[in-house]
Amino acid sequence: MTTVTVSPKYQIVIPREISEANGIIPGQKVQMISYRNRIQLIPIEPMERLRGLLKGINTDVDRDEDRL
Repeated sequence: MTTVTVSPKYQIVIPREISEANGIIPGQKVQMISYRNRIQLIPIEPMERLRGLLKGINTDVDRDEDRL
């Protein structure tokens, strides 16, 4: 477990090993969520990186006869 210190300006530094393990790069935006006395940081992926994410996905869906 890694410990960080909150600066007087309420800033923290994400340790290198954590940012590298999660693919966080300098200047990247993260979403911060407070949930049950816990803070979670979620990296925001640029739309360009998501292009082709679902390429080749099987779109055939078995449907009931009464459905289109």
